[in-house]
Amino acid sequence: MFVIGIDPHKASHTAAVLDVHEQLVGEVRVCADRSQRDQLLAFAASFEPRCWAIEGATGTGALLAQQLVAVGEIVLDVPPTLSARVRLLDNARSDKTDAHDARSAAVVALRHSNLRVVGLEDHSTVLRLLAKRHHDLVAHRTRAICRLHTLLCQLIAGGLPRKLSATRAAAELRRIRPADAVAVERRRLALEFLGEVRRTDTDLIELKTRIATAVTHAATSVTDVIGVGPIMAAYLIGYSGDVRRFPTAGHYARYNATAPIEASSGPNARHRLNPRGNRQLNHALHIAAVTQVRNDTPGRAYYLHKQAEGKTKKEAMRALKRRISDAVYHQLCADATR
Repeated sequence: MFVIGIDPHKASHTAAVLDVHEQLVGEVRVCADRSQRDQLLAFAASFEPRCWAIEGATGTGALLAQQLVAVGEIVLDVPPTLSARVRLLDNARSDKTDAHDARSAAVVALRHSNLRVVGLEDHSTVLRLLAKRHHDLVAHRTRAICRLHTLLCQLIAGGLPRKLSATRAAAELRRIRPADAVAVERRRLALEFLGEVRRTDTDLIELKTRIATAVTHAATSVTDVIGVGPIMAAYLIGYSGDVRRFPTAGHYARYNATAPIEASSGPNARHRLNPRGNRQLNHALHIAAVTQVRNDTPGRAYYLHKQAEGKTKKEAMRALKRRISDAVYHQLCADATR
């Protein structure tokens, strides 16, 4: 068995071939162009059986990974953090070069049996792309509205309410009569930020329609979970990917950071909030939890019950998020088996 580690870059890809004893038996560097797959396959033809270990197969190496999977090759996704650890602990060489990075990726694949096997992109990829676009648009709107707020505070005594709509901002700007050049420029900049907010609002409306269509096409049952609408469903399906890679609901909860992590020391056993995990999934679960708490739902009853047991509001919310995570996991598993 040979493992071919790949260190992908925008302009080139470096490959290093290791045998089962972690001995380097081949190395090549190819340009990142239309013939990259064919060049690598020609290089790897004599190494049978084989698998590919691509560092960041969902990032810079995503296109190459998909090209190899499309022709029946086995491709493993190597997290950059793992290959960095191998490089750091290597007694022979710890310097960072493309060839050494490729070798490190191959070493990770040889030593870890639970790396994710890359599959062909499916409809969940469409939902992940739409969810990422939604996240970017919301972040852009937030930045624009915050900058607009700042300028309005310098133009209007006391500023405006925190929840500011484009209509209200436009009405206030029409009333302003600048007295000097500084005020004129501030008003002009405020109008530009207002234009950004309006354009983003229009883009969000159009995007929500596309997301709703894509979620309907997915025929998912995750929307049966209270608090999960089309947009949050896009986040949950898109960023969960193939849910079958999580053996249990606990593994899924650890991935989305709704499961606490152990922080024990000596005889003191304790757990704390998990700041890691997939933050987009965690955000979607939080929105679902907030929606359940705000309405008369079983989730709200569970939330109040946890507080009655002595939990704080934050602790009760975290418990509810874990409960929702388990429900989402079971729905996604049901969808996967259909």
